[in-house]
Amino acid sequence: MGVFLSTGLLCLSLHISAVPVILDTDIGDDIDDTWALCMLIGSPHADLKLVVTASDDTPTKTRLVAKMLERMGRTDIPIGTGKKNSDRPIHQADWLGDYTLDNYPGVVHEDGVQALIDAIHAGEGKVVLCVIGPQTNLAEALQRDPSIAGKTRVVTMAGSVHIGYGGKETPEPEWNVRRDLEAAKAVFAAPWEISMAPLDTCGTLILKGERYRQVAESQTARARVVMENYAAWRNRRHYPQDESSVLFDTLAIGMIYDESHVAMETVKLSIDDKGMTVPDEKNGRPVRCALHWKDRDGFEKHLVACLVSP
Repeated sequence: MGVFLSTGLLCLSLHISAVPVILDTDIGDDIDDTWALCMLIGSPHADLKLVVTASDDTPTKTRLVAKMLERMGRTDIPIGTGKKNSDRPIHQADWLGDYTLDNYPGVVHEDGVQALIDAIHAGEGKVVLCVIGPQTNLAEALQRDPSIAGKTRVVTMAGSVHIGYGGKETPEPEWNVRRDLEAAKAVFAAPWEISMAPLDTCGTLILKGERYRQVAESQTARARVVMENYAAWRNRRHYPQDESSVLFDTLAIGMIYDESHVAMETVKLSIDDKGMTVPDEKNGRPVRCALHWKDRDGFEKHLVACLVSP
């Protein structure tokens, strides 16, 4: 979907049709993926076709997604189990408990990479592939079927162009890139359009005060899933009781259908061997990057609405 010239035009278009989306997520690690999934479920502007679990113990992550979807009444959304590359425990095991897929009513694909490929080809026009974890599954999908690049627009939370974690004034390697460096390089080498939410903008995105309270006190299934998982998350004790952790991935979700909250700039980027996304005018590939906030307040309002609206 192209960028609209005005907010009015954007809103008009979004009321006409929702954007078809495949979500590739390393949910179960940082809690921001949980916020992102629930935000996406609550957005009227996106039509979620498939969720694929990524990185480390993907079968356990699939069970986590299934329990969330069941709690939110969205077992109509298929789930795919991505490539497993470790037995690293998830950080939301206390919330997952002994939940199994034995009685899960929805569709679960054991080969999530193939499910991703099939979903791309089943779509009419270009499907948005939103990637909010290491890009292992995408690299495998490209290897199996390079033609998917012509039918897909990638929106990803990745990289650090000018600013690092927590607003640090110098860039640094970002987790999703350095966790699977070769996969990130393969994704950058493919001929699809890439729009990126780097640390420059999403790296300080925290809900505080009234915004956080709205989510914490909401009784919608989406908000309850978020808050229960946040409370059970292994790293919860490191964050203040009255605010969220950094919600990196939620910006990528919003950018699927509305870029009006951020200033987008096309930058030629290369990925070096340390996992840095380096501006490289000579050898880099064009990436549309959200480098500055234009309306962070508006984005936070939208994020909260996606979680608490009936």
